[in-house]
Amino acid sequence: MTDLFEEVEEQLRSDRYKALVRRAAPWVLTAAAVALVAALGVWGWQQYNLQITNKASEEYSQALTAGGQGDIPKATQLFTEISKSQSKAYKSLSLMQLGALKMAAGKPDDVKAAVALFDQAAAAAPDDVIGDAARLKSAFAILDTAPYADVEGRLTPLMKDKHPYRVQAREALAFAKLMKGDDKGARGDFVVISQSLDAPEGLRQRAKAAMDLIDTGSAAAVPATVKAAIAMPPAMLVGPNGAPMGVAPPEAQDPSGGQ
Repeated sequence: MTDLFEEVEEQLRSDRYKALVRRAAPWVLTAAAVALVAALGVWGWQQYNLQITNKASEEYSQALTAGGQGDIPKATQLFTEISKSQSKAYKSLSLMQLGALKMAAGKPDDVKAAVALFDQAAAAAPDDVIGDAARLKSAFAILDTAPYADVEGRLTPLMKDKHPYRVQAREALAFAKLMKGDDKGARGDFVVISQSLDAPEGLRQRAKAAMDLIDTGSAAAVPATVKAAIAMPPAMLVGPNGAPMGVAPPEAQDPSGGQ
């Protein structure tokens, strides 16, 4: 008798499970379909972005080659096209390159245009490594023409902890202080740079040289090196698939200087 009751109870449980499965099946299938569509959408978006990045990478390489060969019109055209790309990294880098070309022209209006391009590059940058390089370029571009307060306002945020070019920004601010005649304040900044463990060796040596010039009364010669330091944007690190990996880290690259 007990076995009979157990069989009946088991049958009832089986019937309930089947009914539950029948009711839940449409929802389970719908959820699975949604998950599949979402996964395909993410994959498609990634492939689309990869195509955009690869195209921008190829064009950027062509632009650099053209510039290296002295074909400035072609380089300018290519950098202009890339500056409209949806690839934030290459868009930002191309805007910096265009700004550098404007700076090379040397005319006041060209310098203003270069500053605007550097500011656009900073706004378009996907991270602080590229963005701060553009902001530092912008500050250097106005270093010998803008009021000290304007230069300080651009550089101070870059000197905060965890910003990639905080040491270079402090060096630029020291140059700005020299240009306004604040030798004592500039020397204090150079002392900090010369003792900074995270400062590239080149910057430490440059800081010590600047301190020596200040101590010997030759500080007026230091700012003359600034204009020579406003060169091309930092070099780009490119992955195996041509995707941007950011710019060279501060210890390997000085964005206030050349390549």
